[in-house]
Amino acid sequence: MNRYPAWKYLIIAVAILLGLIYTLPNFYGESPAVQVSPLRTAAKADTALLQRVEDTLKKANIVPDGVFLDASGVKARFSDTDMQIRARDTLQSVLGNGYMVALNLLSNSPRWLTSIGALPMYLGLDLRGGVHFMLQVDMKGALSKALDRFSTDIRGSLREKKIPYAGLDKQGAQVVVKFRDAASRSRAEAEISKVYEDLSLREQNVGDEFHLTAALKPEAQKRIQDSAVQQNITTLRNRVNELGVAEPIIQQAGADRVVVQLPGVQDTAKAKDILGRTATLEVRMVDEERDVEAALRGQVPFGSELYTERGGGPILVKKQVVLTGDRINDAQAGFDNNNQPAVHLNLDNSGARIFRQLTHDNVGKRMAILLIEKNQAEVVTAPVIREEIGGGRVQISGRMTTEEARDVALLLRAGALAASMDIIEERTVGPSLGADNIARGFNSTLFGFIAVGIFMTIYYLMFGFISVVALGVNLLLLIGLLSILQATLTLPGMAAIALTIGMAIDANVLINERIRDELRNGLPPQAAISAGYERAFGTIVDSNITTLIAGIALFAFGTGPVKGFAVVLCLGILTSIFSAVMVSRGMVNLMYGSRRKLERVPIGQIWKPVSSKR
Repeated sequence: MNRYPAWKYLIIAVAILLGLIYTLPNFYGESPAVQVSPLRTAAKADTALLQRVEDTLKKANIVPDGVFLDASGVKARFSDTDMQIRARDTLQSVLGNGYMVALNLLSNSPRWLTSIGALPMYLGLDLRGGVHFMLQVDMKGALSKALDRFSTDIRGSLREKKIPYAGLDKQGAQVVVKFRDAASRSRAEAEISKVYEDLSLREQNVGDEFHLTAALKPEAQKRIQDSAVQQNITTLRNRVNELGVAEPIIQQAGADRVVVQLPGVQDTAKAKDILGRTATLEVRMVDEERDVEAALRGQVPFGSELYTERGGGPILVKKQVVLTGDRINDAQAGFDNNNQPAVHLNLDNSGARIFRQLTHDNVGKRMAILLIEKNQAEVVTAPVIREEIGGGRVQISGRMTTEEARDVALLLRAGALAASMDIIEERTVGPSLGADNIARGFNSTLFGFIAVGIFMTIYYLMFGFISVVALGVNLLLLIGLLSILQATLTLPGMAAIALTIGMAIDANVLINERIRDELRNGLPPQAAISAGYERAFGTIVDSNITTLIAGIALFAFGTGPVKGFAVVLCLGILTSIFSAVMVSRGMVNLMYGSRRKLERVPIGQIWKPVSSKR
């Protein structure tokens, strides 16, 4: 009646063993480390790089606690942060700009645990320390950039179809194409409406000119804005990966905002600088036919803009953008022929074709390369085109430092932001505060567990002790499951663990009280145990399913900390049902199931109802 088959005990044993193995890494802690990874796509992290790192550290008299190679690069673990920073500076100076040397934190778990995929849970910002950013996307800028692209594409389409036009200008949120006759305007309208479905067209006559005004349709504006947010999120992820940050949280918050959380980041200023910058390139032709002196007096000619060349004087640059940074496949920091810092670019096939045609058609003329950051454009260099340049390889140099060249290459390689972003909120959580939060959360769970354990043991005696053991197994399975899933644990998650303790013990209370009821009704102990577990099971499942539905709703509609709470709550419900029903009954069956003459059950005082006599 109260005996489990061997396969059920095997399931319980395997579950407890796996829970123990995958929970262990969380108790080893973390140590400061340095991560070295190649920036060039052609370079690889291999044993040669591992040996080079070891030799560099040895020559600098820096003794690491361990150096090893994994899929993301070479990692060296150190005993303290001072030695970690020394190692970072030494490796960066020796390895040069071809490698990213980033500060990191590594688990101290033994290698045999790591080899079977037993890794510690990720800790959120409030537990590990780090930095939190709230960034707002410039939606007007996204629409403006989209109009710029349409302007360039419309010029190309009209030239390709040999449709004459008198000029093209962007006026606010519209693109105005000017024609000298109505026939040309009609041909252009038919071509543009066929190719560019996102534009709404409107004819207008201004004096003796025939204008065609193009504006973005409302649905196209919505799509462009949503796409801008998603592209910015992807770009930010690429930049964070370049910084070597582990377990970042980058997600959309509202229509035009993005939350970035970088747990464990030690170089906060560097992270803020990289995330907040919006670097892209534009290639334009220099306007050498207009008077620069007149432009300096405020008479900037139509179709051109006045800039100051880096390290040089004022320069007039045409507004028409010939090539943008969207065509960049790779960007690496390096040096030019004069051993000055430079950025080397590789263009994609389309970009290489455009650049080759541009240099072929403009030999002897000057070409300006503009670097645009936070809507501020600067002419980095404006060389004279000596010959046609093919192959898609471009070099940018112009009075930049080695660090600046490395940062610009990183930003261009990670991708350009679809629109500029401003940091509207910044919070920093120190490691000491994170450690204090962990201690408080751990203590609350521990004290709650002890209090529940004392009450259950006093009130239900041996069955109460069995319930406490099952509760401990529940916590073990929950932590092991979170570690297997590599979930991120936050303070709300720790609150959910504490809540799980109460919910899990509630199931055992139902079982114990049900057994008491059966004993009061006169059933023998073995039958009472069996009936108590079977009849309490339906109530336990019903009550937990309702809570599980609420947890799923929190996960589906919540964000950030609410989702973290929901994940731990839902997993805790599943483990509590398993431990309360299967684990506790397995222990009861082992202790009492084989006894043929069980006269008494140690489950506390059983109060029988007193019948009243009339």
